[in-house]
Amino acid sequence: MATEPTTVQRAPWAKRLGSARIYLGVLVVLVWGLGPFYWMAVTAFRDPVYQFDNTPWPTHVTLENFRNAFDTSRGNDFGKALINSVIIGACTTAIALVIGIFAAYALARLTFRGKYVVAGLILSASMFPVVVLVTPLFQLFTNLGWIGEYQAMIIPNISFVLPMTVYILASFFTELPWELEEAARIDGASKMQAFRLVMLPLAAPAVFTTAILAFIAAVNEYLLARLLSSDQTEPVTVAIARFSGNNPLVQPYAAIMAAGTIVTIPLVIMVLLFQRRIISGLTAGGVKS
Repeated sequence: MATEPTTVQRAPWAKRLGSARIYLGVLVVLVWGLGPFYWMAVTAFRDPVYQFDNTPWPTHVTLENFRNAFDTSRGNDFGKALINSVIIGACTTAIALVIGIFAAYALARLTFRGKYVVAGLILSASMFPVVVLVTPLFQLFTNLGWIGEYQAMIIPNISFVLPMTVYILASFFTELPWELEEAARIDGASKMQAFRLVMLPLAAPAVFTTAILAFIAAVNEYLLARLLSSDQTEPVTVAIARFSGNNPLVQPYAAIMAAGTIVTIPLVIMVLLFQRRIISGLTAGGVKS
């Protein structure tokens, strides 16, 4: 006589242990990720005289470091560097998205010879070490007279963020229901109209996610910007590294931490506000129905 299968019930202690492991893992990730940012913020609000104080909570709170960060009397022009970073990041993101959307759509929708070779080359480009490109790019832009110009930093940044853009968007486009595009074509829409009016709006979460990640990657670039920028076009990464204080033998760490906090806080707020879109954009192409 057949017996009905029974469901094994987990003991209450086993459930509590599983939940404790999850919360412990989340706590470790939070401390690991937000710990450096917390210490940077604490030091940013601390009096410069006590900048080496290792008290783990805010003490001797002051706004002097933020004033010093924007002070131009010592050769630091942090405000101009912020504008430069926005210009470089916005241009890089916009151009990479325009190229990446069409490239990703072609890889996901079209069938042509060497398709997977092209996809592999695009992905391998993101693994190429940046330091190897420093000398060739410096020589090339010197010959073109671009050293110290915005394009000398925007063009290399595009090549760095474009593989990521194509990779994320191609994964998303592959999972989109192509029946909607075919229905639009039957209704009389051209290929471009079907793509622009039907497919592109459906890909908005992935496009938004890619734009955020590409902008952050462009703003964080330092190595090439250090060599290819000038005092008028240097981004915040270079400007912070060049900070100087009253004493040339002592680094103004508190002012540097204040500048880093100013740069980081908008990015953290942006990620927190749009975390649902970011997560949906990164995971939408990874699960098949």
